[in-house]
Amino acid sequence: MTKTIAPRVRTLVLLLLAAACALLAGAGPASAHAALTGSDPREGAVVDKAPAQVSLTFSESVSMDDDSLRVLDPKGKRVDDGKPSGTGGTTYSVKLHAGLPDGTYTVTYQVVSADSHPVSGAYTFSVGAPSETSVTVSGQGAGGGFVGGLYGVGRYVSYAGFAVLVGGAAFVLACWPRGSGVRVVQRFVVSGWLSLTAATLLLLLLRGSYTGSGKVADVFDLGLLGEVLQTKAGAALVSRLLLLAAAALFIAVLFGAYDKREDEERRDLTFGLAVGGSVVAVGLAATWAMSEHASVGLQAGLAMPVDVVHLIAVATWLGGLTALLVALYRGPADTPVPALAVSRFSRVAFGSVIALVVTGTYQSWRQLGSWTAFTDTRYGQLLLVKIGLVAVLVGVAYFSRRWTAQLAEATPAVARSAAARRAEKGEKGAGKASTKASGNASAKAGAKAGTKASGNSSAKAGTKPGTKASGNAKVAAKESGTAKGSGTVKGAGGSQRAAQLARQRAAVDAARQKRQRDADPNRFGLRRSVLAEAGIAVVLLVVTTVLTQTEPGRTEEEAKAAGTSSAGSSAPATGAVTLDMPFDTGSQNGKGVVRVELDPARVGVNDLHLYVERSDGTAFDIPEVKVALTQKAKDIGPLPVAPDHITTGHWSASGVQIPMAGDWEVAVTVRTSDIDQVTISKNTQIG
Repeated sequence: MTKTIAPRVRTLVLLLLAAACALLAGAGPASAHAALTGSDPREGAVVDKAPAQVSLTFSESVSMDDDSLRVLDPKGKRVDDGKPSGTGGTTYSVKLHAGLPDGTYTVTYQVVSADSHPVSGAYTFSVGAPSETSVTVSGQGAGGGFVGGLYGVGRYVSYAGFAVLVGGAAFVLACWPRGSGVRVVQRFVVSGWLSLTAATLLLLLLRGSYTGSGKVADVFDLGLLGEVLQTKAGAALVSRLLLLAAAALFIAVLFGAYDKREDEERRDLTFGLAVGGSVVAVGLAATWAMSEHASVGLQAGLAMPVDVVHLIAVATWLGGLTALLVALYRGPADTPVPALAVSRFSRVAFGSVIALVVTGTYQSWRQLGSWTAFTDTRYGQLLLVKIGLVAVLVGVAYFSRRWTAQLAEATPAVARSAAARRAEKGEKGAGKASTKASGNASAKAGAKAGTKASGNSSAKAGTKPGTKASGNAKVAAKESGTAKGSGTVKGAGGSQRAAQLARQRAAVDAARQKRQRDADPNRFGLRRSVLAEAGIAVVLLVVTTVLTQTEPGRTEEEAKAAGTSSAGSSAPATGAVTLDMPFDTGSQNGKGVVRVELDPARVGVNDLHLYVERSDGTAFDIPEVKVALTQKAKDIGPLPVAPDHITTGHWSASGVQIPMAGDWEVAVTVRTSDIDQVTISKNTQIG
């Protein structure tokens, strides 16, 4: 049976590793979690005169330094004063040099979003008319390169280490207390602690270069490290290291004093370890919640504790599952995982799944915001993959529960048969002992007879001459000494041989016990199903880590609606909008209809045409007409538009800038005489 397991295990592991590598390869660098939602001047805009400053608006709070926002002229020379204003908010601006000549200018930015991820990008605008520029804006990206890749690896390792540490310890305390003495389980949990500690130190050293220059030399810059320690992400990493020191003490007690105590004494210590371990686990999970997605956006006060519960549920389920797999495949034959421990873990895993479903539903609503974001955003697509993996994992877990139930039913029968074998063996041993005792009694009787005969012979010999007796005594003494020495040598060799035989016998017994354990069809089925669970869990953990580095769907949709995504692309055209608004100023010729046409009705540059007609459809002129655009939801506007008179009843304005998509109010003021005027309005969707 064991020969058939190995090829299947190797094949499955290779497939799982290939799937995990495919996901890692497609993950790419960390996406921006704060999106550029507005700028002044707009991307691609052509302004009549040079602006006094450039302003950027992001979807969430960002942090900047003196070189975060730059404006470059067509030759690549900086024309800003290098000191952005707007500390700690969503809008920052930088002043420009006076008297800038006509041409195309490039705006570049690199900031850190409130959820600790670097954001960078670039766009252009023109003064007077577009011109050629020597500035290259392609390839602008933060968090890339070798440092970015190494930082991403550190994130994956830290999540995996957290799951192994928390899940493995929970498996021992809640499901299999005797597992605290199993060496492979001890190594498994300790490896989780070592991985998380090493990854945290690596992230702390890389943080400054990761969010800044991206140079390897800056990794060892102590000044830069000091700046990192003053940020939210740096404080979270330092807090994680302090909590890992407490986790080291917890592990020492769990595999030290806890393992050495008897079952009754162990119960008293279990409660204290459970409380202390829970506090440490919650603290470790909070270091992610306080610096990742949960700390910004909607309902941050509720989202952070929900995120903590979500992370602990993931670690308890996936880490405990991997610990069970290690114990089933690598555990000693004389200490197999009992069916009771597997049943307990099944209940713990079920509770973890319930917690994941509840917290995951809330997080999905918070990060997506709409049903269309599931398919229209990368975050939503990855979330669908995660939901599918969880569903498959639950299905495989169902089969594991079936094998667990069958194993629990088979365990009493196995125990009874083992007891019967021991009793039979005991009866045989008693028979052998009786036979041996009988033989010993006969031997003792024969020995007494021999002694008596020997004594008689000696007595007879004593009657012979004394010299001969003395010589015989010397020979006997010599032979006796020789025999004694020979017995000593033989005794030493015999003890070594006995120890060697004992070791061989123990190895044979261990191999026999392992064969018997692996031959159990219920345990064999359980091992296969748990292996499949663990493989899917690895891929699930990879997808979860990629999600934490992906721009939330809600943010991505806001960026698209604002006319620029995090990659700097503009929203597509949606077609012209026509609005008919009747008016009545109260004068003799004060009635008519105003028709407003906005083309292409998208974020950015638009053309506006306005027609004034009487009720019968004939065009006529009025003294004055004005237009204003307002988006009340974002408190933008009114943005005035002064159209030029083209012909009878027709006014037009080109280059009308609409900064953001959404529901806009188009207000038209119509004046039909010196004192008669009215303002009419209508709402329309832009972008």
